[in-house]
Amino acid sequence: MPSPSWSRTRIAGKPVDVYEPEAAAVPFALIWLHDEAGGLPASLLPELAARRLRCVAPQAPRSWWVDRLCPSFDPDLTPERFVTEHVRPWLLAGGRIGPRALALAGIGMGGQGAVRLGLRHPGLFPVVAGLESAFDFHEVYGSAADLDQMYPDREQARLDTAVLHVSGHDWPSSIWFACSPRSRWYRGNDRLHEKLAAVGVPHVADLDSLAPPEERLPQLLDHLLDALGRETRRLA
Repeated sequence: MPSPSWSRTRIAGKPVDVYEPEAAAVPFALIWLHDEAGGLPASLLPELAARRLRCVAPQAPRSWWVDRLCPSFDPDLTPERFVTEHVRPWLLAGGRIGPRALALAGIGMGGQGAVRLGLRHPGLFPVVAGLESAFDFHEVYGSAADLDQMYPDREQARLDTAVLHVSGHDWPSSIWFACSPRSRWYRGNDRLHEKLAAVGVPHVADLDSLAPPEERLPQLLDHLLDALGRETRRLA
């Protein structure tokens, strides 16, 4: 059997990496959001192949996946709308999966983007997860050129972070995130955990393990598959 590989296509004129399993795929799919550097974890592809999980990984470097125009990404289309209005419909268009059989996950910038998008659009993304998620992205305001162009000041960036999008009335059915206490983003993960717990939003937050993010990928993917299975059975 040939080694698994990504293929490159374009959605709304933007580059997107796609993994389609050689063997029959499971009836679920994943949208993976990359970190600020724009790369994909080396272990992601073999882990996807082992689980026969199709995946779409849109490319939007330094966009922070927010609903703000990012000059280096597109002058008219926000990164958030790119995912909600173009990537998600493209993935569902083939009819091979239902709208509740789709997970959204990522790492770093992409991890916060996935969970934040789920909090903002739980009807579109019922299952979300993040590794070493940069939830407190406002902390790098002033040193991140693209972020500085998207928000007029640090406070406006803070008001758009995931913790400020937590609702006590509607949320994704499955929220999972993990972050090492050694990570620069740990406090934001702990803060989100505290807010979700205070509001009564069910979630899983693993904030104790010192394992690097790539070693947590199998756990993340297994959790997503289990959550997607429960979600589709619930709606059957």
